[in-house]
Amino acid sequence: MPEIPTNLLEVIRYYSDEQRCIDLIASLRWPNGPLCPFCGALEGERKHYWFATQKRWKCYACRKQFSVKVGTIFEDSPIRLDKWLAAFWMVCNCKNGISSHEISRDLKVTQKSAWFMLHRIRMALRNGSLVKLGGEDGGPVEVDEVYIGGNPKNKHQCKKEALLALDGTGAVIQNPKYKNKTGHGTDKVPVFGMLDRETRKVRAQVVPQVRRDVLMNAILENVEKGSKVYSDSYGGYKSLPELDFIHDTVNHVNEYVRGEVHTNSIENFWSLLKRGLKGTYVAVEPFHLDRYIDEQVFRFNNRATKDNPLTDADRFALAVSQITGKRLTFAELTGKVPPSN
Repeated sequence: MPEIPTNLLEVIRYYSDEQRCIDLIASLRWPNGPLCPFCGALEGERKHYWFATQKRWKCYACRKQFSVKVGTIFEDSPIRLDKWLAAFWMVCNCKNGISSHEISRDLKVTQKSAWFMLHRIRMALRNGSLVKLGGEDGGPVEVDEVYIGGNPKNKHQCKKEALLALDGTGAVIQNPKYKNKTGHGTDKVPVFGMLDRETRKVRAQVVPQVRRDVLMNAILENVEKGSKVYSDSYGGYKSLPELDFIHDTVNHVNEYVRGEVHTNSIENFWSLLKRGLKGTYVAVEPFHLDRYIDEQVFRFNNRATKDNPLTDADRFALAVSQITGKRLTFAELTGKVPPSN
């Protein structure tokens, strides 16, 4: 694999040469040589034809031409690869994320293009691992739910009539009868998460409702049966022992830690997620929230620890290696057509 820079300044300088960008992506995507994305022909005794001026190959079997962009999140993008790789580096290594406006200013693309680039990168960061949490190789699993959304006082005027009232003089004041809904009665978007204490890996997803059947299905899909599962005292988790899980709870009305029973680790992840959403992205539509969660999950699961001392370059290489087989068009992103994958 070609040399990978160790900081953003080196990334910008090193990948200013388009051929270096192609060599990096090709080595991460095809370790054994270029593979035709149309017919699957692999180089062996015969090699694909390389057109140096066009920066693409021609398959010796089906005779179709292809570049490193075909079959990846880069497909049909007119933006140069050096800008794509710089954006990848910033998304992977900025702890609280990076906004489309900043990408637009730094890479000299429009804000609309930067927003589209970031969502395609977030799709690449999504890890569809089939390995379950807990079990023999893992440890206790913490589960918890959180609600993502804005403060009611910041709603548009047409949406916060219930917040306002008139006093005796006719002046507009805050409605004393209005009670802000929190917890399970809120109008915010519910997100469910699970964290394995041994592997320090987290998984999170937007859920339609915080109901027992929804939570149990998510746990069964992601956690090995027989694992220890720790949660708060929400009643939706009461059926875990019936599903062959060892379940214990902590009641946050009275305590936050009882021995090894707590949910502080998963709540730490919620804190990081909210810090990025509120501080960097400011306003996130529920329709796109799952991709912002995937971004934070990637950074959290691949952070540097004593047992796994990853560097920024390692995180960058891992992200770029996940671009294959993922495609997001602008029509899919804006909800005009259903997603293809």
